[in-house]
Amino acid sequence: MAMLKHLAVPAVHLRRAPYLAGAVAAVLALSACGGGDGSGGGGGGEEDPTAIPTETPSVEADPELAEMVPQELRDEGTITIGTDSSYAPSEFLAPDGSTIVGFDVQLFNAVAAKLDLQPKWESASFGTIVEGVDTGKYDVGVSSFTINEERLEQANMVSYYTVGTQWFTAAGNPDGVDPDNACGLNVAVQANTVQVEDIQARSEQCEEDGKEPITINQFEGQDQATESIISGRNDAGLADMPVAVYAVQQTGGQLETLGEQYEAAPYGAVVAKDNTELAEAIAAGYQSIMDDGTYTEILANWELDEQGTLDKAEVNPELEG
Repeated sequence: MAMLKHLAVPAVHLRRAPYLAGAVAAVLALSACGGGDGSGGGGGGEEDPTAIPTETPSVEADPELAEMVPQELRDEGTITIGTDSSYAPSEFLAPDGSTIVGFDVQLFNAVAAKLDLQPKWESASFGTIVEGVDTGKYDVGVSSFTINEERLEQANMVSYYTVGTQWFTAAGNPDGVDPDNACGLNVAVQANTVQVEDIQARSEQCEEDGKEPITINQFEGQDQATESIISGRNDAGLADMPVAVYAVQQTGGQLETLGEQYEAAPYGAVVAKDNTELAEAIAAGYQSIMDDGTYTEILANWELDEQGTLDKAEVNPELEG
């Protein structure tokens, strides 16, 4: 139902809900330009802070890593990736309406290059991707999947980034917003996200402490929630960390993040349960781009390199808690 860690709902729905449409609308409404593709070529210049980064750094194949790829894939020379291309800035459609872009896309394109494979991206409904990997429709699923116990029972998962909730407010924090003491403030969130429960619990605590409750304003789209902070109708907002950071970037410095993300969980690429060989190759590819700096370079282009980064890519990492 909601993003990240609603463990009571089926595993295929453990990250997002109507949130998706709002995230895309925010990009298209706030982005000044875009284009190119997820594997390189084109992209916005440095002078435009709202441009969509589309150019992946040049990556050469690593023969040793390529040898780790299952022979069938090596013979084909391509790897098919299922993704829900409606979740900016992770994976979404460029303004041309067909090219899939995003930081998830660029990271995996670099991994594919290390493995000497040509990536073939296919848009899919989020809830169908794990099954599509299991049945062989896709070789891998890359779509901001949070790694959790349910998914680990269904597939191999390769960790590559961590994401939690992030607060953000108007640039300069003119209202002195403190996420740990938001009583009496007006706070914007998108409906049907894990952040709604977060802010409701904070408001209830305010009342228990004899303070003013938080006025919680829920919006159908994240673009609407973001605009309400820019206009001053709300004092702050909270969303998934990459979405909050991207909102800051796309609004040309009218917003800023507050503190660090919290309740973070790792994202993972999904590989069939019976294909550990491919999972290990993909993990080695992620590890290689982490070690040579490509990983940080890509994330820096999206302003996502200051938190959430990993030093080690693992197959089926042990989860905390």
